[in-house]
Amino acid sequence: QLQLVESGGGLVQPGGSLRLSCAASGFTLDYYAIGWFRQAPGKEREGILSSDSTGRMTNFADSVKGRFTMFRDSAKNTVFLQMNSLKPDDTAIYYCAADGRFAGLPMLTWYGYENWGQGTQVTVSS
Repeated sequence: QLQLVESGGGLVQPGGSLRLSCAASGFTLDYYAIGWFRQAPGKEREGILSSDSTGRMTNFADSVKGRFTMFRDSAKNTVFLQMNSLKPDDTAIYYCAADGRFAGLPMLTWYGYENWGQGTQVTVSS
């Protein structure tokens, strides 16, 4: 069974940092394009970061550029979203997604990933 399991969400003060994990089982993330999305209350899901299967190319939404980054740990078959300088506007449920069909870099607006995590809540508040 192919599965993505997210963890690492929680409550953080403005200006703080969090690292989200997205662990895969049943397949190897090394060869998969990755997307990170979030959905704030009352808003539509938005793409904030996408990466090609090699990890050499990454798209960032303007809202997170310079603050968020992603890296892979092949030994753990996990990708991480490092979020720094968090703002209250970053409050949302965060989702990771993976797709093995992509040869290039997915657009942030592409939602057709094969595999999705269950989501993890991030709340930025003082």
